[in-house]
Amino acid sequence: MQKIKTDPNKPLILVVNDDSIYAKGIQNLVAAVKEFGQVVVVAPGLPQSGMGHAVTLDNALRLRKVERFEGIEHSYSCSGTPVDCVKIARDVVLDRKPDLCVSGINHGSNSSINILYSGTMSAAVEAAIEGIPSIGFSLCNHDYQADFNTSKFVVQKIVDEMLRKKLPNNCLLNVNIPDVTLEQLKGFKICRQAIAKWEEEFENRIDPRGRPYYWLTGRFVNYDTKEDTDEWALANNYVSIVPVQIDLTDYNNISFINKEWTL
Repeated sequence: MQKIKTDPNKPLILVVNDDSIYAKGIQNLVAAVKEFGQVVVVAPGLPQSGMGHAVTLDNALRLRKVERFEGIEHSYSCSGTPVDCVKIARDVVLDRKPDLCVSGINHGSNSSINILYSGTMSAAVEAAIEGIPSIGFSLCNHDYQADFNTSKFVVQKIVDEMLRKKLPNNCLLNVNIPDVTLEQLKGFKICRQAIAKWEEEFENRIDPRGRPYYWLTGRFVNYDTKEDTDEWALANNYVSIVPVQIDLTDYNNISFINKEWTL
């Protein structure tokens, strides 16, 4: 396909997600950001939750133009993962690097450890790797018909700040929004990621043909009770904003290993 000729006089905003281009969350995200610049959507054709930073290596990627968003000329369904969507948008669809990438609005929280599994956040991380300021938005409600009115207010507030003064050093934001009305929302908290995990089990089940299979179940456990975490903020009706870096190096343990190990 021929690259889109973008308007150099407007901020270029790439919109992606992991719940598919047909999800209610991305519809509300597009509606929230389209007043800020030229919006281009590239999103998976099928739900891709939990895909993390997966990329497609052994299958063809296909793009299909979709007329789905009011007032948006360029929106495409991609057969790949959320990360694929960012890559193909940057290399195939767009004629320049976006000024901002927004991912979501995810149906369900991506707070604490969930960032490592999230396709929504991995798309934002991929954009940050490309030097694109990026934000992942998630609403703490898994219902397909969730109310996104509060989320749209939150998105507009944060996008306005990001475009006014972008984050340095390829940093991105993980934004989680409590499932409350705008009147119940207490405000915004800049947080750290809580120390939490999923305690998982595989249930052994039998299919109708008598063959065994396994179904992943489990529960989310928060080990972190301090009041500076994303989990605390959400539990107390605040939007949690966690600045995220793509450098995973544990700098403290560089010193420990150099001092204590005999390599």
